[in-house]
Amino acid sequence: MVSMLTRHPKPVSLSLMATDLPVWSVLETSATLYQQAPEQFHLLLTEPVVQCPATPEPPSILQAAATPRLLWLEISPYRLIMTMQGNGGFSYRHWWEQGVYGISRYWLQDSAPTVADHLRLRNFTRSLSLTGRSLPERLRLEYELWTANLQLGQYVLHLEIQH
Repeated sequence: MVSMLTRHPKPVSLSLMATDLPVWSVLETSATLYQQAPEQFHLLLTEPVVQCPATPEPPSILQAAATPRLLWLEISPYRLIMTMQGNGGFSYRHWWEQGVYGISRYWLQDSAPTVADHLRLRNFTRSLSLTGRSLPERLRLEYELWTANLQLGQYVLHLEIQH
């Protein structure tokens, strides 16, 4: 049994950008860092609630946007797994490892799940670097997203944890 060493909430910045598409997103919030083993960490963060302006959208869309999302990152120098839960039933899980085709899976959580409720894509990790002496400080991940033989873009995920 592995004991977890709980750390206090840490300010984090998580950004995702495409190098070949107009996609860019930055999340700045606090997160809790857990040490699982030497060089293995879990980082749990809650995305701040998105404030929706008054619009004529149906209430279900506004309620989904107001639901906080939980992000769970499993971090090591060799692998990154990121899982998102919440946001009205939409979830995803990405698995990246240097030089390997990993899986990016997206799904809708419904009362009656079916095969059509999820989408499975491949990602190829071009580079993964983690810096920090005893605790992770920066993570940079460069990857490509694929479906069959069609590339859906090249992306850079950057995580900074302030200690």
